Amino acid sequence: MAQVKETELYAPVKAYLEGQGYDVKGEVGAADVVARRGVDELLIVELKLGFSLQLLQQAVARQRMSEHVYVAVPRWKGKAGWRSFKGNVGLCKRLGVGVLSVRLSDGVVQAHADPVEYQPRRSKVKRGVLLREFDAREGDPNKGGMTRETIVTAYRQGVVRCAEYLQANGPSRGRDVKDATGVIKATTMMRDNHYGWFESHEKGVYGLTNAGKEALKA
Repeated sequence: MAQVKETELYAPVKAYLEGQGYDVKGEVGAADVVARRGVDELLIVELKLGFSLQLLQQAVARQRMSEHVYVAVPRWKGKAGWRSFKGNVGLCKRLGVGVLSVRLSDGVVQAHADPVEYQPRRSKVKRGVLLREFDAREGDPNKGGMTRETIVTAYRQGVVRCAEYLQANGPSRGRDVKDATGVIKATTMMRDNHYGWFESHEKGVYGLTNAGKEALKA
């Protein structure tokens, strides 16, 4: 199969822009594609076979010449390709860069984002979750950048405190564990038993499993 070249993107992109009333020329100055409509409206497109840091750097540099800057890449293939493409579109929106995709089989061009100033929509829910975890976590048990090690969350810290109490005092009522450890959801944690550390001895009374004892040793 012949290697696709960036120049194969040019004709579809040119036709797409001409259909919107632009006069289009390739390789003008440092830009791959320059389009002009009327006296003052100037549009720039950078062509690449895929997203890269270099492409984004080029697009941002072109913003010094025009507020209408796009990047154009071949249309994605498959679900994995779409997820990657969607993430890159989000990044381009943050940079104020527009995104075009080109279907090389028939030259169809689709706009996925326009070069407008990005106004992030903050999520109060996600912010709240982040702050609650920050406030609930004791100390700083993790090193930033960890990937393969077990992340110590506030939830895990609570489970450990419950397990340590049971190890020292034997099977106990949930409310006693709560009062002694300060873990408000002690009974729920032991009942849900996400880590497999606890076992029910009778209603409301919990003890440690062998897995829980081994986890505390570790």
